[in-house]
Amino acid sequence: MNLRRDVFQAIADPTRRAILLLVASQALTAGAIAANFDTARPTVSKHLQILTECELLEQTQTGREIYYHINAKNMKQVADFIEPFRKMWDDKFNKLEAVMKAYQSKK
Repeated sequence: MNLRRDVFQAIADPTRRAILLLVASQALTAGAIAANFDTARPTVSKHLQILTECELLEQTQTGREIYYHINAKNMKQVADFIEPFRKMWDDKFNKLEAVMKAYQSKK
């Protein structure tokens, strides 16, 4: 049975978020990724499968090795979702900063 997951289900797991951070700067093999965790390699492989199904990771085969690298296009979907919240909190912090400055100038 093939479950269709979305990117938000994939990033809900802390291990998968950690994997995304690992491969954000360079492509890594499954073994290199698994070496960063205290879990069994099949567990990491399952996480890699989920991230690949959600198209957050892409695979590139070089010889006998399969390298995992981040799919920036689909990570943009996450960033686009978060952006309105980032703007909202920036506005709130800017207003708080203005209130604090006004309060300090009255002292």
